[in-house]
Amino acid sequence: MSNHNTTNNIQEKPAPLQIIGHIHTDYPTKFGIPRQSGLVKSAQAYITFEPEFRNPDCFRGIEEFSHLWLIWEFSENQNAGWTPTVRPPRLGGNVRKGVFATRAPFRPNPLGLSSVCLESVELQPEIGPVLHISGADLMNGTPIYDIKPYIPYADSHPDATGSFSDTALEHHLNVHCEEKLLSRIPGEKQQPLLDTLSLDPRPSYQNDPERIYGMEFDHYDIRFRVEENELFILEILNTK
Repeated sequence: MSNHNTTNNIQEKPAPLQIIGHIHTDYPTKFGIPRQSGLVKSAQAYITFEPEFRNPDCFRGIEEFSHLWLIWEFSENQNAGWTPTVRPPRLGGNVRKGVFATRAPFRPNPLGLSSVCLESVELQPEIGPVLHISGADLMNGTPIYDIKPYIPYADSHPDATGSFSDTALEHHLNVHCEEKLLSRIPGEKQQPLLDTLSLDPRPSYQNDPERIYGMEFDHYDIRFRVEENELFILEILNTK
Protein backbone atom coordinates (compact mmCIF):
# COMPACT_ATOMS: atom_id res chain seq x y z
CA MET A 1 0.00 0.00 0.00
CA SER A 2 1.54 3.31 -1.07
CA ASN A 3 1.86 6.20 1.30
CA HIS A 4 0.41 9.35 -0.26
CA ASN A 5 1.17 11.48 2.78
CA THR A 6 4.65 12.35 1.56
CA THR A 7 4.94 15.35 3.87
CA ASN A 8 5.56 12.99 6.79
CA ASN A 9 8.80 11.89 5.13
CA ILE A 10 10.14 15.39 4.58
CA GLN A 11 12.55 16.72 7.15
CA GLU A 12 11.68 20.31 7.87
CA LYS A 13 14.82 22.42 8.02
CA PRO A 14 14.66 26.20 7.92
CA ALA A 15 16.18 27.55 4.73
CA PRO A 16 19.26 29.64 5.50
CA LEU A 17 18.64 33.17 4.24
CA GLN A 18 21.44 35.69 4.03
CA ILE A 19 21.05 39.38 3.34
CA ILE A 20 23.04 40.24 0.23
CA GLY A 21 22.39 43.97 0.17
CA HIS A 22 20.03 46.86 0.85
CA ILE A 23 17.97 49.14 -1.33
CA HIS A 24 18.05 52.93 -1.11
CA THR A 25 14.81 54.70 -2.09
CA ASP A 26 12.98 57.98 -1.50
CA TYR A 27 10.40 56.25 0.73
CA PRO A 28 11.63 56.46 4.36
CA THR A 29 8.35 55.12 5.82
CA LYS A 30 5.68 52.63 4.71
CA PHE A 31 3.01 55.28 4.12
CA GLY A 32 3.04 56.38 0.50
CA ILE A 33 5.08 53.55 -0.98
CA PRO A 34 3.57 52.38 -4.30
CA ARG A 35 1.46 49.31 -3.63
CA GLN A 36 3.13 47.34 -6.43
CA SER A 37 6.39 47.56 -8.30
CA GLY A 38 6.39 49.30 -11.66
CA LEU A 39 3.50 51.64 -10.85
CA VAL A 40 5.83 54.63 -10.42
CA LYS A 41 8.33 54.09 -13.21
CA SER A 42 9.92 57.47 -12.56
CA ALA A 43 10.95 56.50 -9.01
CA GLN A 44 14.71 55.97 -8.91
CA ALA A 45 16.58 53.77 -6.43
CA TYR A 46 19.84 51.90 -6.07
CA ILE A 47 21.08 48.72 -4.39
CA THR A 48 24.36 48.33 -2.52
CA PHE A 49 25.78 45.02 -1.38
CA GLU A 50 27.33 43.44 1.67
CA PRO A 51 31.13 42.94 1.49
CA GLU A 52 30.82 39.21 0.79
CA PHE A 53 28.79 39.90 -2.36
CA ARG A 54 30.76 42.80 -3.86
CA ASN A 55 32.74 40.61 -6.22
CA PRO A 56 32.05 42.02 -9.72
CA ASP A 57 31.90 38.45 -11.04
CA CYS A 58 28.57 38.05 -9.21
CA PHE A 59 27.08 40.58 -11.62
CA ARG A 60 28.76 39.55 -14.85
CA GLY A 61 26.18 39.80 -17.66
CA ILE A 62 23.43 41.36 -15.54
CA GLU A 63 23.49 44.51 -17.69
CA GLU A 64 22.16 42.39 -20.57
CA PHE A 65 18.75 42.23 -18.85
CA SER A 66 16.32 45.15 -18.81
CA HIS A 67 14.41 44.01 -15.70
CA LEU A 68 15.16 42.15 -12.49
CA TRP A 69 13.26 40.31 -9.79
CA LEU A 70 14.06 41.37 -6.23
CA ILE A 71 13.40 39.03 -3.34
CA TRP A 72 13.34 40.99 -0.11
CA GLU A 73 12.15 41.11 3.47
CA PHE A 74 9.19 42.90 5.00
CA SER A 75 11.64 44.02 7.66
CA GLU A 76 9.14 46.26 9.48
CA ASN A 77 6.79 43.31 10.07
CA GLN A 78 9.17 40.82 11.67
CA ASN A 79 7.20 40.52 14.90
CA ALA A 80 3.74 41.25 13.52
CA GLY A 81 2.68 37.62 13.04
CA TRP A 82 0.26 36.44 10.39
CA THR A 83 -3.34 35.31 9.91
CA PRO A 84 -4.94 32.97 7.34
CA THR A 85 -6.98 35.84 5.89
CA VAL A 86 -6.24 39.51 5.33
CA ARG A 87 -8.17 42.59 4.24
CA PRO A 88 -6.69 44.04 1.03
CA PRO A 89 -6.71 47.87 1.10
CA ARG A 90 -8.06 48.06 -2.46
CA LEU A 91 -11.21 46.26 -1.29
CA GLY A 92 -11.84 48.95 1.30
CA GLY A 93 -10.54 46.90 4.21
CA ASN A 94 -13.90 45.15 4.60
CA VAL A 95 -13.45 42.00 2.49
CA ARG A 96 -11.24 39.13 3.59
CA LYS A 97 -9.05 37.12 1.21
CA GLY A 98 -6.68 34.27 1.90
CA VAL A 99 -3.16 35.40 2.71
CA PHE A 100 -1.81 33.35 -0.20
CA ALA A 101 -4.29 35.05 -2.54
CA THR A 102 -2.83 38.47 -1.71
CA ARG A 103 0.49 40.25 -1.48
CA ALA A 104 -0.11 41.41 2.06
CA PRO A 105 3.03 41.93 4.17
CA PHE A 106 1.73 39.88 7.13
CA ARG A 107 2.78 36.44 5.92
CA PRO A 108 4.15 33.20 7.45
CA ASN A 109 7.51 34.19 5.94
CA PRO A 110 7.96 37.97 5.50
CA LEU A 111 9.21 37.79 1.91
CA GLY A 112 8.39 40.26 -0.85
CA LEU A 113 8.83 40.02 -4.62
CA SER A 114 9.25 42.99 -6.94
CA SER A 115 9.95 43.42 -10.64
CA VAL A 116 12.11 46.48 -11.34
CA CYS A 117 13.82 48.06 -14.32
CA LEU A 118 17.63 47.91 -14.36
CA GLU A 119 18.87 51.36 -15.41
CA SER A 120 22.63 50.86 -15.06
CA VAL A 121 25.41 49.07 -13.21
CA GLU A 122 28.08 51.17 -11.56
CA LEU A 123 31.34 49.93 -10.04
CA GLN A 124 32.40 52.11 -7.12
CA PRO A 125 35.90 51.55 -5.70
CA GLU A 126 34.83 51.70 -2.04
CA ILE A 127 31.54 49.78 -2.04
CA GLY A 128 31.74 47.63 -5.18
CA PRO A 129 28.90 47.17 -7.71
CA VAL A 130 25.83 49.38 -7.40
CA LEU A 131 22.62 48.59 -9.28
CA HIS A 132 20.62 51.64 -10.33
CA ILE A 133 16.96 50.70 -10.79
CA SER A 134 13.54 52.28 -11.27
CA GLY A 135 9.98 51.32 -10.40
CA ALA A 136 10.71 49.87 -6.96
CA ASP A 137 8.03 49.61 -4.27
CA LEU A 138 10.35 49.19 -1.29
CA MET A 139 11.03 51.27 1.79
CA ASN A 140 14.46 52.80 2.15
CA GLY A 141 16.91 50.35 3.74
CA THR A 142 14.92 47.20 2.95
CA PRO A 143 17.13 44.06 3.07
CA ILE A 144 17.55 42.23 -0.23
CA TYR A 145 17.86 38.43 -0.14
CA ASP A 146 18.27 37.64 -3.82
CA ILE A 147 18.23 39.08 -7.34
CA LYS A 148 17.17 37.17 -10.43
CA PRO A 149 16.85 38.28 -14.06
CA TYR A 150 13.38 38.87 -15.47
CA ILE A 151 12.93 36.60 -18.49
CA PRO A 152 10.17 37.87 -20.81
CA TYR A 153 9.23 34.60 -22.53
CA ALA A 154 8.73 32.83 -19.20
CA ASP A 155 7.74 35.61 -16.79
CA SER A 156 5.28 37.58 -18.92
CA HIS A 157 1.67 36.38 -19.13
CA PRO A 158 -0.41 39.01 -21.02
CA ASP A 159 -3.61 36.95 -20.70
CA ALA A 160 -3.36 36.48 -16.95
CA THR A 161 -6.25 37.52 -14.70
CA GLY A 162 -5.68 39.39 -11.47
CA SER A 163 -8.89 39.14 -9.42
CA PHE A 164 -9.55 42.33 -7.42
CA SER A 165 -6.20 43.83 -8.46
CA ASP A 166 -7.39 44.25 -12.05
CA THR A 167 -9.19 47.47 -11.11
CA ALA A 168 -6.27 49.00 -9.18
CA LEU A 169 -4.96 51.01 -12.14
CA GLU A 170 -8.36 52.60 -12.68
CA HIS A 171 -7.98 54.71 -9.53
CA HIS A 172 -5.81 57.78 -10.10
CA LEU A 173 -5.89 61.24 -8.59
CA ASN A 174 -5.20 64.55 -10.27
CA VAL A 175 -2.37 66.17 -8.31
CA HIS A 176 -2.25 69.95 -7.89
CA CYS A 177 0.75 71.86 -6.59
CA GLU A 178 1.83 75.47 -7.01
CA GLU A 179 5.03 75.72 -9.02
CA LYS A 180 6.73 77.78 -6.31
CA LEU A 181 5.90 75.14 -3.72
CA LEU A 182 6.99 72.23 -5.92
CA SER A 183 10.32 73.96 -6.59
CA ARG A 184 11.38 73.08 -3.02
CA ILE A 185 11.88 69.53 -4.30
CA PRO A 186 14.95 68.82 -6.48
CA GLY A 187 13.97 68.72 -10.15
CA GLU A 188 14.74 65.04 -10.69
CA LYS A 189 12.50 64.07 -7.75
CA GLN A 190 9.46 66.17 -8.64
CA GLN A 191 7.89 63.74 -11.13
CA PRO A 192 8.38 60.68 -8.90
CA LEU A 193 6.64 62.55 -6.08
CA LEU A 194 3.70 63.57 -8.28
CA ASP A 195 3.40 60.06 -9.72
CA THR A 196 3.41 58.56 -6.22
CA LEU A 197 0.70 60.89 -4.97
CA SER A 198 -1.45 60.24 -8.04
CA LEU A 199 -1.80 56.62 -6.91
CA ASP A 200 -3.57 57.83 -3.75
CA PRO A 201 -1.47 56.75 -0.75
CA ARG A 202 -4.43 56.94 1.64
CA PRO A 203 -6.08 53.80 3.00
CA SER A 204 -9.15 53.06 0.88
CA TYR A 205 -11.53 53.51 3.81
CA GLN A 206 -10.40 57.11 4.45
CA ASN A 207 -12.25 59.71 2.42
CA ASP A 208 -12.43 62.87 4.54
CA PRO A 209 -11.92 65.93 2.28
CA GLU A 210 -11.00 68.07 5.29
CA ARG A 211 -8.31 65.79 6.62
CA ILE A 212 -4.69 66.77 6.04
CA TYR A 213 -2.34 63.86 5.40
CA GLY A 214 1.41 63.74 5.75
CA MET A 215 3.78 61.61 3.68
CA GLU A 216 7.56 61.46 3.89
CA PHE A 217 9.38 61.52 0.58
CA ASP A 218 13.17 61.67 0.45
CA HIS A 219 14.03 64.38 3.01
CA TYR A 220 10.68 66.11 2.79
CA ASP A 221 7.36 66.01 4.63
CA ILE A 222 4.52 66.39 2.12
CA ARG A 223 1.21 67.69 3.48
CA PHE A 224 -1.87 67.22 1.31
CA ARG A 225 -5.63 66.76 1.24
CA VAL A 226 -7.91 64.93 -1.17
CA GLU A 227 -11.33 65.98 -2.43
CA GLU A 228 -12.99 63.40 -4.67
CA ASN A 229 -10.37 62.74 -7.40
CA GLU A 230 -8.33 65.88 -6.75
CA LEU A 231 -5.23 65.91 -4.52
CA PHE A 232 -3.90 69.27 -3.34
CA ILE A 233 -0.36 69.62 -1.97
CA LEU A 234 -0.51 72.17 0.84
CA GLU A 235 3.00 72.16 2.31
CA ILE A 236 6.44 70.77 1.55
CA LEU A 237 8.71 70.81 4.59
CA ASN A 238 12.40 69.96 4.55
CA THR A 239 13.15 67.43 7.30
CA LYS A 240 16.94 67.57 7.07
